[in-house]
Amino acid sequence: MSHKIAILGASGYTGAELVRLIATHPDLQIAALSADRKAGEEMASVFPHLRHLDLPRLVTIDEIDFSGIDLVFCALPHATSQAVIATLPRTVKIVDLSADFRLRDPEAYKKWYGKAHEQPELQAEAVYGLTEFYRGEIRKARLVAGTGCNAATGQFALRPLIAAGVIDLDEIVIDLKAGVSGAGRSLKENLLHAELAEGWHAYAAGSTHRHLGEFDQEFSALAGRPVEVQFTPHLLPANRGILATVYVHGEPEEIDATLRKAYENEPFCVVLPMGDLPSTRHVRGSNFVHLSVVPDRRAGRCTVFAALDNLTKGSSGQALQNANLMLGLDETMGLMAAPLFP
Repeated sequence: MSHKIAILGASGYTGAELVRLIATHPDLQIAALSADRKAGEEMASVFPHLRHLDLPRLVTIDEIDFSGIDLVFCALPHATSQAVIATLPRTVKIVDLSADFRLRDPEAYKKWYGKAHEQPELQAEAVYGLTEFYRGEIRKARLVAGTGCNAATGQFALRPLIAAGVIDLDEIVIDLKAGVSGAGRSLKENLLHAELAEGWHAYAAGSTHRHLGEFDQEFSALAGRPVEVQFTPHLLPANRGILATVYVHGEPEEIDATLRKAYENEPFCVVLPMGDLPSTRHVRGSNFVHLSVVPDRRAGRCTVFAALDNLTKGSSGQALQNANLMLGLDETMGLMAAPLFP
């Protein structure tokens, strides 16, 4: 049985990535694609790499008939997403790729996003979309909130360790490097080639990055007490990829064994041999996460690495993984393609 889906915000990077992945999915049919400024255009003109596909023309959201749609991927900007989702029929399942429903506490949302949430009932209904840790809830959900790509990377490295109590919860440092596509497709002066190329820089340092809200929420819930990590993201002159270098206090062998046990049956999580180093180039364009543990020269300390593609496992691939569960399909459908290399 083919399920009809719509992608709202299909003219952005995550929307295009969803189209690329769904194009080879045997049980999903793209019935509608929406855009704002690009409405009326063909996807082939907006994204020439998709010109071989027979896709619907981009239209405004108001032009879509949702009566025959089974699931909607909402790849809209923050704040816009919650307003649109509130108007969708209750019969439609939704995977939201924005930040609008990631935080459960309305006060936390207001703190990190600077204004009150306009749809608190939907916020309370949403299930956090980190698939490997919320499968049961996602299968039964109508609305799933995709995680932040940086937040997902840090959590893959740390969630099993926090849950098992094998690291010092007060000594966690996440040093993260991310490709520029994570900033979206909108024109920004600091993302021009001449401004970004041939260098990299930290941003949102200290306590200002919004993904800290997700770390606080998820890690504190796991530990049963407040956990606040030290987190610094860096912007790399690369299109795709995230590499998290996480410094922790704990025994390397125990940490390695904990990660292996946690991910031994996970189709997309690969724990490398201890001491091996993951690279964003080895997960590019795929839904895989590569993790590894490297002992420090000082006893009782080590570094945990996690690498993933921010547009795939960090966003659109994760969204499709969740949609598969919500529609009762095999979780891996459309997602087992090998990474692109070189």
